[in-house]
Amino acid sequence: MTVDDTSSGDDTDPSSEPSVHSSPHHEVDHTAEPTDDPLAIRLESLILGADRRYTPFQAARTAGVSMDLASRFWRAMGFADIGQAKALTEADVLALRRLAGLVEAGLLSEPMAIQVARSTGQTTARLAEWQIDSFLEGLTEPPEPGMTRTEVTYPLVELLLPELQEFLVYVWRRQLAAATGRVVQAADDEEMVDRRFAVGFADLVGFTRLTRRLEEEELGELVEAFETTSADLVAAHGGRLVKTLGDEVLFAADDAGTAGEIALRLVEAMAQDTTMPALRVGIAFGTVTTRMGDVFGTTVNLASRLTSIAPKDAVLVDGAFAAELIKNGDAPASEAEETAAAAERARLAAEDDHGVGEGPPPSAYRFGMQPMWQRPVRGLGVVEPWLLARRGKPST
Repeated sequence: MTVDDTSSGDDTDPSSEPSVHSSPHHEVDHTAEPTDDPLAIRLESLILGADRRYTPFQAARTAGVSMDLASRFWRAMGFADIGQAKALTEADVLALRRLAGLVEAGLLSEPMAIQVARSTGQTTARLAEWQIDSFLEGLTEPPEPGMTRTEVTYPLVELLLPELQEFLVYVWRRQLAAATGRVVQAADDEEMVDRRFAVGFADLVGFTRLTRRLEEEELGELVEAFETTSADLVAAHGGRLVKTLGDEVLFAADDAGTAGEIALRLVEAMAQDTTMPALRVGIAFGTVTTRMGDVFGTTVNLASRLTSIAPKDAVLVDGAFAAELIKNGDAPASEAEETAAAAERARLAAEDDHGVGEGPPPSAYRFGMQPMWQRPVRGLGVVEPWLLARRGKPST
């Protein structure tokens, strides 16, 4: 898929098009050409469901969209420019009509439509790269001597394509439903964009040293295991995995208790795996700006800084996070409060005939917190981190 910036000219003679000028903020390679490899063309036709028919200018004109807007849509989706090569299909025309139609109907502003194109393009590009690099590469190993991978690829894609498409749409709808539910529960319109929740970074300690010691394949396996374990734990306990960064994951949760549980479970899981380095986690609670699936703001920066100063196999949280735990009854305001509460529980258990031999009831608090040293944090002033710990055994 490609684009070209020209807005007029004879579609049958690309050389007659005016010179192309890219945006000063977006350098474009106009030397890219679509492949003419026969198998690649067959696979492209199979996946897209149509043959090449249009140049970029013809596609934009057929869709009733200006070449300038079509170019911005295509670039936002991550498609390279190919001049005026005939490489586009009916699906490309339909996509242009749909996006432009949303703008014309007033359902999306033009900048928002560009954001939709960019977020969709970035997400699906990563998914497609993973599926080809890790998924299809393994499945297309020739099953018999003498067969080539090329001979296996086409029928395999033909079988998998409809199933993967249906699964992708299903997962997207489930994620969209969950995200919509979170947004509509916001208190007001402003909170729908700038919301208060917990943000945490989990970082593998000494990863740079590992990269010098491990072979590339071993390093890849370690990163994949870390990302898989992290994603599973975050999802299972009610959080959201915002993104993975190789040796680090960024997650979010609507309340401090959920984020604290996720952080401690991550540390515990990595500690049980002898092949994994130590883990450190930093969490902050506060207002967070969300854009295109990512999170920004002072709260995110603070969580990152806390991670960088956290001890091995430990979780550091900020004062706002600690206050949330105390407010919600997940942690005591002080050790004195917990000691008094434990003594009261023991007294009540001793007076209760049914409690004989069973010991005092467990602590009502899920977490304990220890204030750490105050220290300046670059760009954020002086902060007082709290060391988060678990009270009792984790819930199943």
